[in-house]
Amino acid sequence: METIQVQGESVPALGLGTWQLTGATCRETVQTALDMGYRHVDTAQAYGNERQVGMGIDAADVDREDIFLTTKLDGSNRDARRVRQSARESCHRLGTDYLDLLLIHWPNTPWMVSVSETIDAMNDLVDDGLVRNIGVSNFSPSRLDEARDLSDAPIFTDQVQYHPYWDQTQLLDYCRIHDVLLTAYSPLARGGVLEDPAIVQIGNRYGKSPAQVALRWLVQQDGVATIPKATSREHLEANLAVFDFELTDEEMYQIRSPSRAKTGYHFVRSQLPF
Repeated sequence: METIQVQGESVPALGLGTWQLTGATCRETVQTALDMGYRHVDTAQAYGNERQVGMGIDAADVDREDIFLTTKLDGSNRDARRVRQSARESCHRLGTDYLDLLLIHWPNTPWMVSVSETIDAMNDLVDDGLVRNIGVSNFSPSRLDEARDLSDAPIFTDQVQYHPYWDQTQLLDYCRIHDVLLTAYSPLARGGVLEDPAIVQIGNRYGKSPAQVALRWLVQQDGVATIPKATSREHLEANLAVFDFELTDEEMYQIRSPSRAKTGYHFVRSQLPF
């Protein structure tokens, strides 16, 4: 497994996303993934599966210290008291003494508490040793810049939707300048890459699936990690098998070229609260 160096920390470039994983499926998937070689697991308070993720971690034959574990604050847990309390509750559900990374899941909206209050409380958790790193999710470059200005602890990552049909060039440039990891979720564009003719063609050259090409496109970019969701052993194994080939510069450009929009596949930026 390749790793990325960010702020002196080594992070596996490819992890396991657990959104929509529940019950026994979640427990078994986490255990299987870890036993298979995954060392980066992502969850969130809002997913409602922290307990199952923790059970999967406990069942796996992997030391907790070897796992990079992330969770995210629910929108209802943004005031100082709830940040501190909910983080401890997350640790209890996950069966761990600490979190490698705690994120603000979405930017605070005007009726919520200030971002400053949330980040101050997250900094307290770092000082207490309960959280090793803090970060944000779904923040635009300007919001990320604000968060960095407000925090004593470095903002470790911005976890955002990123795939061949969703341009994050501006954010990625900012993250590279300031040594912030960009963590890509929905890396397969909710299945949109699987029938993309250009991606299929590139995959055929290497004997790789379109999903593997899309994941390789992400992890081959400096400062980018990705957390695809998978449940079957076949898909978990396939997602790991993206470090034994390399895309050419021309292929990297072809995959991300704005002129190569996929017909009938669109995302609306205005749906996100930036």
